[in-house]
Amino acid sequence: MVEQDQIFAKCAWRLIPFMMLLFVVNYLDRVNVGFAALTLNKQLGFSPSVFGFGAGIFFAGYALCQVPVNVVIERVGATRSVFCIMALWGLVSASSALVNGPTSFYVLRFLLGVAEAGFFPGMVLYLTLWFPRSYRARFTSIFTTAIPLASIIGGPLSGAILGLSGLAGLKGWQWLFLLEGLPAIFLAFAVLKWLPKGPSAASWLSPREKELVLSAVEREDAASERNLWAALRNPRLLAIALVAFGNAVALYGIQLWLPQMIKGMGFSNLATGLVTALPYIAGAAAMILWGRSSDRRRERIWHIAIALLVAAMGLGLASIARAPLPTVIALTIAIVGSMAYFGPFFSLPSSFLSGPAMAGGIALISTFIALGGFVGPTLIGVIKQATGNYAAAMLVQSAGLVIATTIILMVGRAITSREIQTA
Repeated sequence: MVEQDQIFAKCAWRLIPFMMLLFVVNYLDRVNVGFAALTLNKQLGFSPSVFGFGAGIFFAGYALCQVPVNVVIERVGATRSVFCIMALWGLVSASSALVNGPTSFYVLRFLLGVAEAGFFPGMVLYLTLWFPRSYRARFTSIFTTAIPLASIIGGPLSGAILGLSGLAGLKGWQWLFLLEGLPAIFLAFAVLKWLPKGPSAASWLSPREKELVLSAVEREDAASERNLWAALRNPRLLAIALVAFGNAVALYGIQLWLPQMIKGMGFSNLATGLVTALPYIAGAAAMILWGRSSDRRRERIWHIAIALLVAAMGLGLASIARAPLPTVIALTIAIVGSMAYFGPFFSLPSSFLSGPAMAGGIALISTFIALGGFVGPTLIGVIKQATGNYAAAMLVQSAGLVIATTIILMVGRAITSREIQTA
């Protein structure tokens, strides 16, 4: 067992830091529109509903391509697929500097969603090639800490880049899209060198180590559903996809509007970036600790449910807070809960799926996440424009998380103890 732990730790150290770097760039390109809005909305005359719809339409393109792209990834391999995905999304993201009105904003955000489709679920699928179920929550949690890291890094960075306005005749938000979009193109070529197709292709593993990794993964996945179409009709999968939708409505709603919420408290662009980073520092720590707790106890359902309830409580408190400090604390609680759930949640599908079914299942879940990502920021934009504040939107999102918690507890009763123990 000690030897096995050492081998999987070796795999994690070789793969996950680089995968996290890719995901940081991916997530930054996905949500930096929230910082661009600090100047873009005024300069282009975008109303809250226009911005909310444009920020959210990314997820419409993202959702449409999830299942077909991930079926392709499962067949041709993650390495070549991720290379193509990154090169394309980097090009589209940098092209967002050309936005000149609502139509071009909508079109480029939609195309960015199409380009990025497949990256995150492809990476989650890639992790299942290297780590058996009993290790996945902790390593998935570590990998997904790229989400808060993107905001920790991206907040101050984006605030500083906005200060380049006027350089070479470009607006600050144009520099933002250019400087945060181009790295994806260069990193695409690094993928070909740093991400082996699987354990058998890893030059840094000995033959014995390769055999141990492959046998451990195959042994735990042997009893799982492998048929893609049967998996997509599985009620358990559809139920947990609804849970993912509820969390995504809240998480993306907060993320894409948080810079404007903070700026509305009277902070400068640079200070907004710094203050916005604080909730994500807490979120990153929570993700790692909660993922380890889930693996150590070999329990998923309650770890997911508790995290969602914490997020719901944070949003409920944010809806009644009036001063800046209590509001930031409440939103931090919401982000901590919404992010802590990731590791346990994305370990759950592997309790009953593997192979093509796993690829399609993760893609279906990501489709629901994308739909939630569209609904979340759009909903806040519409409610904010109608009411003049964020309180009602926070309450609606909190209620959605309570519903998601109820669903995951029902799913827990449908999955056998044996499945949960090995999840």
